[in-house]
Amino acid sequence: MKKILFVASEGVPFVKTGGLADVVGSLPKYIDREHYDVRVFLPKYACMKQEFKDKMKYVTHFYLDYNWQNVYVGILEAIEEGVHYYFIDNEYYFNGDKVYNDSPVYEIERYAYFCKAVLSSLPLIDFRPDLIHCHDWQTGLIPVYLKERFQGNDFFRGIKSVITIHNLKFQGKWDVKTVRSLTGLPEYYFTPDKLEAYKDANLLKGGIVFADAVTTVSNTYAEEIKTPFYGEGLDGLLRARSHDLRGIVNGIDYDEFNPETDSHIVKTYNAVNFRKEKVKNKRALQEQLGLCQDDRKMMIGIVSRLTDQKGLDLIAYVMDELCQDDVQLVVLGTGEDRYENMFRHFDWKYSDKVSANIYYSDDLSHKIYASCDAFLMPSLFEPCGLSQLMALRYGTIPIVRETGGLKDTVQPYNEYENTGTGFSFTNYNAHEMLRTIRYAEQIYYDRKREWNKIVDRAMAADFSWKVSAGKYQEMYDWLIG
Repeated sequence: MKKILFVASEGVPFVKTGGLADVVGSLPKYIDREHYDVRVFLPKYACMKQEFKDKMKYVTHFYLDYNWQNVYVGILEAIEEGVHYYFIDNEYYFNGDKVYNDSPVYEIERYAYFCKAVLSSLPLIDFRPDLIHCHDWQTGLIPVYLKERFQGNDFFRGIKSVITIHNLKFQGKWDVKTVRSLTGLPEYYFTPDKLEAYKDANLLKGGIVFADAVTTVSNTYAEEIKTPFYGEGLDGLLRARSHDLRGIVNGIDYDEFNPETDSHIVKTYNAVNFRKEKVKNKRALQEQLGLCQDDRKMMIGIVSRLTDQKGLDLIAYVMDELCQDDVQLVVLGTGEDRYENMFRHFDWKYSDKVSANIYYSDDLSHKIYASCDAFLMPSLFEPCGLSQLMALRYGTIPIVRETGGLKDTVQPYNEYENTGTGFSFTNYNAHEMLRTIRYAEQIYYDRKREWNKIVDRAMAADFSWKVSAGKYQEMYDWLIG
């Protein structure tokens, strides 16, 4: 039995702010339990829902030599869907009313503490992993500590580590002097070939340098981050580690996102009966949101953080032109003021065509995936992206820019070969996007049988966690031997 430990700053169902939590919460459930014992370590945040805190049982506590003082570490455990979770409890570090804090130096202090506390806890819970799977910069010090102070201890010798980059933009950077003092790492570790980058200490860089393997969340993103445009200053290091770097696309939970059983939607449907049944969801959503009620009108959905990364400046640039077309646009999400206000403005200007829902609702997101004909996602960069996978599952055709996971998961429609599961464009250009949307409109309105065949292929695509889990298992076997 191979023992794998996941360490991350968030994981569903306990705590979630983004796609990282979906990976950490879903992947362990799909890894073959006959051959792997997978467990997960998370911080115990005060802002977790009470129902989850009630499931946790106290295991033990100890004091850790950290940041020049003796610091309390509590260990709790819970079992969720057959997966063993452990939680690091410390009120000073995990007490806020939200998961992440606005102070970079405090974030580094608390996650450096978390890394050290997790490793120090392992002998006490009697679990010695063969491999520790770290996620993002918050766990970047674990591979460093494993090679440094824990290496002298027999219990830790030979434990392998992997780091998965979910989004390279976030790296955990601060000045070397402060980070040296916090982490207790010797000066030797703060050089350009280790933790130092552009005069700062960089925790993600440390993880990438010292881990035995590096993964990211799609093949294309794994290639893109070796270039200066996407590499966020670490492209040279990622090129140097390219033989240890691989991309594995995320999955989605096919039980939660299932148009046949989804309790959020008005009318369930499947790949056989969608031609008759899917439209009933559109009808209900048009009524709910006060849009012009017309079964035949092409409805385009956007469920997104409203930020630059998501390509919203492209949409803003051509929004007036797009609203001249015979389409409806349904938007759900929050983010930067200028994008929130832009969508509110067009909702006011074209109230029968545009519905701007500037908040987040799980219920409404499911309704949008089930009701819309197409789903727009023109990201500047997208490590993996989950929304397009959900759209495919519901037979809602993605219109995407060819970047990262979007390129890997959406096959562009080819009218000559009758292939493809969506529509895509290459350059980050508003009118190239608009042309692609209009091409999709043309197929939708003038070649409905072709459109329905695209839906057939989209709903037949398999992006469940089973597929991804198989690829992670291959990597674990390769590392552990």
